[in-house]
Amino acid sequence: METGDNLSPFAGRVIRLIQEIPPGKVATYGQIAFMAGSPRGARQVARILHSCTRKHNLPWHRIVGSAGKISLSPDAGGELQQNRLTDEGIDFTLNGTIDLEKYLWKGADK
Repeated sequence: METGDNLSPFAGRVIRLIQEIPPGKVATYGQIAFMAGSPRGARQVARILHSCTRKHNLPWHRIVGSAGKISLSPDAGGELQQNRLTDEGIDFTLNGTIDLEKYLWKGADK
């Protein structure tokens, strides 16, 4: 996939898309995979986030599961993710989900 600066074309597209997500919006792993050209590549998006977030300064906290839930457990970064999203104005329901109708990023305005 990606080692050092040798990013696959898919990984490069994923990184660019994640960098475009504005504060106060979220995207899903599957949505980013689809927009980057691999509709079944949600897990690959997770791996790219894990390996490239620091190097590319990605807003990792803006990526959530398809049901609008944080995928990380609280002690593995989920609590930090929720705090960052809350700081950006994103509200969570009592069961910990995000209203994707309201907060889902639709892509860059063209």
